[in-house]
Amino acid sequence: MDNNAHILIVEDDAKIAALLADYFVAAGLRVTRVADGLAAVEAVRAHAPDLMVLDLMLPSLDGVGVCRAVRAFSALPIIMLTARVDEIDRLLGLESGADDYVCKPFSPREVVARVRAHLRRAAGMGQLAAGGLTSASSSSAAPPLLQVDRERMAILHGGVALALTPVEFRLLAELIANPGRVYSRQQLLDCAHDDQRDNNDRTVDSHIKNIRRKLAARLPQLDCLQSVYGVGYRFELPPG
Repeated sequence: MDNNAHILIVEDDAKIAALLADYFVAAGLRVTRVADGLAAVEAVRAHAPDLMVLDLMLPSLDGVGVCRAVRAFSALPIIMLTARVDEIDRLLGLESGADDYVCKPFSPREVVARVRAHLRRAAGMGQLAAGGLTSASSSSAAPPLLQVDRERMAILHGGVALALTPVEFRLLAELIANPGRVYSRQQLLDCAHDDQRDNNDRTVDSHIKNIRRKLAARLPQLDCLQSVYGVGYRFELPPG
């Protein structure tokens, strides 16, 4: 599914960028490299890459700023590279719209594996056309106001897809599929990521905060994503 996928590497350390590029090319992926944040935003606009590997510390605009700028017009998967491993920086990257993070120093093979995983999950995103949703591909458990198209990894309201990242899609789709069920944060972490990385409860809270904001922007009257104190979250069907 990810054959010939286009990866944008945003890294101002030329040696790290070249190392990643070599591994990606060896894996059959196409690569574009840029070395500063403003160039990264323009590269996403100009080339529409399938995934971005983004360093946190960049000249002109840092990785968090790049994430926020790109999320205004694109839902491509973003993997953040960071040498700053404290919890606040990790959460800040995720709240800005990053889907994943890798701490330096890293294994290039691990980065390639994560890129492939995100490309598989994102397959079909960006290909959603008007009228492209069919009843066969929609979740029958979805409430009337929201439809889940798992084939295209999209959640739609009125035929228009919400601007969700792949992680946000997986979390919201799981909650919609089981309305009323209370999910612990650990269960949602397991749903969001199929590997065994050391994520934590606050990571889930950051993603839920982003999902709520996007739902509120499209459906201000709908309050369906509810916190369950001390446990986690649940999705409640809207009345009627």
